[in-house]
Amino acid sequence: MTGIVDSHHHIWRAADLPWLQGKMVPRIFGPYEPIRRDYLVSEYVAEATPCGISSAVYVQANWPLDRSVDEVRWLRDVHAETGWPTAVVGCADLFDDHAPDVLRRQSALTPLVRGTRLQLHWHERPEFRFAAAPDRMRDPVFRRNLAVVADLGWLFELQVFPAQMADAAELVAGFPQMTFVLVHAGMPVDSAPPAVEEWTRGMRLLAELPNVVVKLTGQGTFVHRVDRPLIGRVATTCLDLFGSSRCMWGSNFPVEKLWTDLPTLLSTWQDVLAGRSAGEIRDVFAATATRVYGL
Repeated sequence: MTGIVDSHHHIWRAADLPWLQGKMVPRIFGPYEPIRRDYLVSEYVAEATPCGISSAVYVQANWPLDRSVDEVRWLRDVHAETGWPTAVVGCADLFDDHAPDVLRRQSALTPLVRGTRLQLHWHERPEFRFAAAPDRMRDPVFRRNLAVVADLGWLFELQVFPAQMADAAELVAGFPQMTFVLVHAGMPVDSAPPAVEEWTRGMRLLAELPNVVVKLTGQGTFVHRVDRPLIGRVATTCLDLFGSSRCMWGSNFPVEKLWTDLPTLLSTWQDVLAGRSAGEIRDVFAATATRVYGL
């Protein structure tokens, strides 16, 4: 298949990111020494284009929040030189009263920006958590700033664990005209029946809200491998609950390079979805992301 859209990838210069310098650890995906280096657009394109990837959405890579505008400026310049990435999801501290200014400055820099991500995931295990508390999405400042994101016509990339999905559904329902993109298919942590049941219940809640779209990404995060049964379960559940027009594939590279190469990752998802209709396959690998991100 050609013309694949990668709905979730990163590029970076290690000097811009404290977490690539060994600070702000541990990371949710475990030891990461092999990616504590520059991963520039030339390397990504060299890996992506032989796989048939023709468009790609950059998702913010946890630059320091006070450099959120610098991140977008750098990506604007990279795109001007190379044509990649095709679209950008930036970041801003949506718990800060000054966030609207940051968002508007990003918007003025480049039309590449399609949305923002501020990771809200919290877990009982400290190495899995990012947010300071499980219910930060209820914060009134966050909600005021999210309304500015909506006013800009941008989407919000929603990253939460299954235990947070009831609160997430309440948040999404409060912004019915805004698209929410559920990152990493809701981050199912393990395959134990209680965990799968909790994740499925949460996904069912979110599927009831038509403004939620799901990214079929990041399924190596907790198992540190390409796990075909896990990918099969995630793909089946997401497609059955949301439909293919609300599901899209992404690589999460270079994080997934810690345990796989891009051809293996992509071909596993393609094999898992091989029994689906041509229309569903087209949605997952191109059409949904093209529509959602306005590519």
